[in-house]
Amino acid sequence: MDATDAFAAERPRLVTLAARVLRDSTEAEDVAQQAWLRLNGTSESIANVPAWLTTVTVRLCLDRLKSRTPVPVHDDLLHGRLGGETDQGRSADPAAHSVLADTVAVALHVVLDRLTPSERVAFVLHESFGFEFPMIADLLETSPTAARKLASRARAKVAAPMAQDQLADWEVVDAFLAAARGGDLQRLLQLLAPDVLVIGDSAAAALGTPSRIEGRAEVAAFFNGAAASALPVYVDDRPGAAWFDRGTARVAFDFTVVDGRVTQIVFRADPAVIDAVRRRRAGLPADFAWRPVSSTSGG
Repeated sequence: MDATDAFAAERPRLVTLAARVLRDSTEAEDVAQQAWLRLNGTSESIANVPAWLTTVTVRLCLDRLKSRTPVPVHDDLLHGRLGGETDQGRSADPAAHSVLADTVAVALHVVLDRLTPSERVAFVLHESFGFEFPMIADLLETSPTAARKLASRARAKVAAPMAQDQLADWEVVDAFLAAARGGDLQRLLQLLAPDVLVIGDSAAAALGTPSRIEGRAEVAAFFNGAAASALPVYVDDRPGAAWFDRGTARVAFDFTVVDGRVTQIVFRADPAVIDAVRRRRAGLPADFAWRPVSSTSGG
């Protein structure tokens, strides 16, 4: 069997694997295509093509999970979408949701973004595909013991009660940003208080942000598929986000979280606020090291 036939036979499995790990059917197709390009371009002799393709696919997924940092777009605010894609550019393919619903429990849908990349890969490979830990360890380039611990931690997070008021403020903010970027309207609605209010200071309004949006449905609709250029930051020591233009923070998103739901978001572009904005690592609590934003960081 030549490389083309071998890949064609394995492609459906690879796409399913990538979709379960990445929660994105379009990205899964991209990963499978990259795996094909690597197979087609290699000159090495491959004894076990399915295993080789699995390894490549998992590591491509892991790379994507580790590098999921939005790319700053310089003029999104001026077009009224705060770093978001157009409605036409955001896939609404229900296949992405059906793959997720078919392969991972509803609880995983809620907490998957809280898992580290390695935890997510270990969990999906073990729970959904039945991979043994030595194989997972090889794919993650770690030890079987460490792979087992990763899967165990992921399983504990998935099994833990997920009432909204159990989420820390930074978890709510990061989940909100992930849902906004991913076009997950239902998740946005879950994370917003019924009377949520979005307002913008005068400096932010001058850059194109709304001055006022009221109500859960209206706020969710505004952010749905948006915030692609919003990066995690601290705003006055609180977990928030900021829109970046060519590596420089321009507008801070100042979140107020009460009982696990967003009650207010203030767009702030006052220079004193922006100068004090500090980057933070998404998915990590506030006791991790701060570092100032530099004009050349690029996200």
